[in-house]
Amino acid sequence: MSDPKASAAPRVAPLLWLVLLAAAGTFALTMGVRQSMGLFLSVLNTSTGLGLGSISLAFAFGQLWWGLTQPFAGMVADRIGAGRVVFAGVLLVALGTAITPYMHTTAGLIFAIGVLAAGGAGMAGPSVLMAATTRLIEPAKRGIATGVVNAGGSFGQFVFAPIAQGLTAAAGWAAAMQSMAFLVLLALPAAWVLRGNSKQLAMAGTARPEGTRAAVRRALADPSYRFLCAGFFVCGFHVAFIATHLPGVVAACQLPPAIGAWSLAMVGLFNIVGSFAMGWALGHRGGRWRMKSLLSLVYAARGLVVLAFLLAPKTEAVMLAFSAAIGLSFLSTVPPTAGLVAKFFGPAHMATLFGIVMLAHQLGGFLGAYFGGKAFEWTGNYDAIWIVDILLAFGAALVHLPIRETRAASTVLPA
Repeated sequence: MSDPKASAAPRVAPLLWLVLLAAAGTFALTMGVRQSMGLFLSVLNTSTGLGLGSISLAFAFGQLWWGLTQPFAGMVADRIGAGRVVFAGVLLVALGTAITPYMHTTAGLIFAIGVLAAGGAGMAGPSVLMAATTRLIEPAKRGIATGVVNAGGSFGQFVFAPIAQGLTAAAGWAAAMQSMAFLVLLALPAAWVLRGNSKQLAMAGTARPEGTRAAVRRALADPSYRFLCAGFFVCGFHVAFIATHLPGVVAACQLPPAIGAWSLAMVGLFNIVGSFAMGWALGHRGGRWRMKSLLSLVYAARGLVVLAFLLAPKTEAVMLAFSAAIGLSFLSTVPPTAGLVAKFFGPAHMATLFGIVMLAHQLGGFLGAYFGGKAFEWTGNYDAIWIVDILLAFGAALVHLPIRETRAASTVLPA
């Protein structure tokens, strides 16, 4: 007779390179589209006549909705499998991006950019992709693996920003958006590689997995988890403001529009370096550096870079140097943040619990994107929002220090 435990064993994981290609490639395509949308903010304003504040509201809602979808996408992925969630998410990103040129009201832009495209990117976003990678890769390689996946998002930004600028110059902004929507569909095959769910981790044994509600309650009761969410809130504020308004900052400095595209590209390029460096630091010699310490250093460095930019003359060279420097810390916070969630609570509910952390990130993102536009309307420049960003960065560096970086207790209950 066959062994029932053997039949319940999880399927053999795909090869390491195939998992990383699927997860990093998906993140590259979805993040590349999202992080390049700031290039269209000015032309959307000109085309619709809605005003910078209204356009910024649509982008800000997209930041919020991207975060709101991730805990729920994570719950669904934990139950029915990451592949199905990623497949649906990629389709929504393509649809929302393709129909954006036909939207001429604030509500229409919120629906296309903020609901469809952002919601789809949340479904095929970090919480689901990081959890799938954690599930399919052995623990010793998870640090560098999450760094590679995170670098995929940065590579997408690096590639898509100049592509979007070139397509806009050659065929117009509407054709550029629709071309980007088509390119996102290249991520669909990744859904097959990433199929499966975290419940399979417990199927081979006799333990009964902890329920989702119990896992969420346990996480929210943990002060270290709450500190982690607070720090990631600041990360979201910073990332969303820069991704949405960096082209506007370039224009306010009376620099050529091409510098806006290349600035975003530089952020993406150097974030690849930062992500790989963070993955190496997490995996080097079994992870000799504490993740909370790395996070504090990243946030403090981010505050110093923004302060230096605020005080420097705004030339093309300074703008590109700032973009490169800020890119090193732009999303390098993701691997250690995801690593801490996995270390605290294990992989069984990783998609759900990291999704909640991503929600905090995007609550900050909503404020960064929206108040970036409002601050410019109120004052005619971005100085006030830069100062707020500096203060938040230093606050985030401090809030990670009390985190207790200990391994969580077992996340399974006796049968």
